[in-house]
Amino acid sequence: MKVLVIGGGAREHALCRSLSLDPDVTALHCAPGNAGIAEVAELHRVDALDGAAVARLATDLGADLVVVGPEAPLVAGVADAVRAAGVPCFGPSAEAARLEGSKAFAKDVMASAGVPTARSYVCTTPEEIDEALDAFGAPYVVKDDGLAAGKGVVVTGDVEEARAHARSCERVVIEEYLDGPEVSLFAVTDGTTVLPLTPAQDFKRALDGDEGPNTGGMGAYSPLPWADPKLVDEVMASVLQPTVDELRRRGTPFSGLLYAGLAITSRGVRVIEFNARFGDPETQVVLARLRTPLAGVLLHAANGTLDSEPPLTWRDEAAVTVVVAAHDYPATPRTGDPIGGLDEVAELDAPHAYVLHAGTRREGDAVVSAGGRVLSVTATGADLAQARERAYAAVGRIRLEGSQHRTDIARTAAGQ
Repeated sequence: MKVLVIGGGAREHALCRSLSLDPDVTALHCAPGNAGIAEVAELHRVDALDGAAVARLATDLGADLVVVGPEAPLVAGVADAVRAAGVPCFGPSAEAARLEGSKAFAKDVMASAGVPTARSYVCTTPEEIDEALDAFGAPYVVKDDGLAAGKGVVVTGDVEEARAHARSCERVVIEEYLDGPEVSLFAVTDGTTVLPLTPAQDFKRALDGDEGPNTGGMGAYSPLPWADPKLVDEVMASVLQPTVDELRRRGTPFSGLLYAGLAITSRGVRVIEFNARFGDPETQVVLARLRTPLAGVLLHAANGTLDSEPPLTWRDEAAVTVVVAAHDYPATPRTGDPIGGLDEVAELDAPHAYVLHAGTRREGDAVVSAGGRVLSVTATGADLAQARERAYAAVGRIRLEGSQHRTDIARTAAGQ
């Protein structure tokens, strides 16, 4: 089949890499893509938020499947436009994508479906904000109701910082703090059948030891040796299937990738948030471990025939990804710096370690930085310790002036 992937980050590079290895994929296209994706897919220019333009590109290419990677095009209705043009599309409708596009909508769906989550208030005035902060106390959890590229959440013990963030948002959700480790669990769904993927854990803070500002994610690993073996079954029964069933009941079926961000609290599993697409950087490690060819799974979800797909199969290997970020990320990252060492990683570390591009572009013969998170260096190994060792060895070959990365990704889980 011919596949068109929409997006240009490390998540889309991971998707394109997996699709390029699928024998059923005869042609792979990506729009707009990046310097790394260009090595496995033909790139096209398109405004990813323009549904008509994306649908036109898919039709012109004769695409058999469109995969929409980022959240903003989904919330903007790009998947609806592609489907209206008669092309199968992996990604929820704009109405169903509100599960990520609005924290308040997600809370309402969870309440109706009986999904366990944090108690919360939706606030639009300074008075409501102050009342909610007083009601919950520290640590304060303040979430911008809308999309904020993974950086709309502030968790702080400082009430003034919490208040300032809340007042900067048009509409804000303030909720109780959930204790315990966090887990990301993806599920592919066609709106009825739900197929869970393997759990992963990501690292949101910029600095080692979970210090520093919140980011879009600085690394991830899978599997989780400390997690209950029954976790996936429990989350399927209490979170994923009830949410999909509730959205179908409302007449807005969710077809695509449902991402549950979970806290394993002292009182049980609680949903922190939902996303309507593959998470970044967890996708990098989850797809590194997926043995089942990807294209058929996504096409079955797009066509409503996921019940005919057998259970997914996974490699026994562990996977670790480490994000190399630009100078001053996540504040005002510097761009345009040349990136060295990519050929060395390909020559010396493949196939166990490889580089997925996030914010990059090609300038002549050089690859330069073009965003805050620049690369996701990903590696597999017999266990987390080996995967981690391979990932950091590859990171050590990368040369990007002023770049930063965390040194503790998966360290605790690997027993180091």
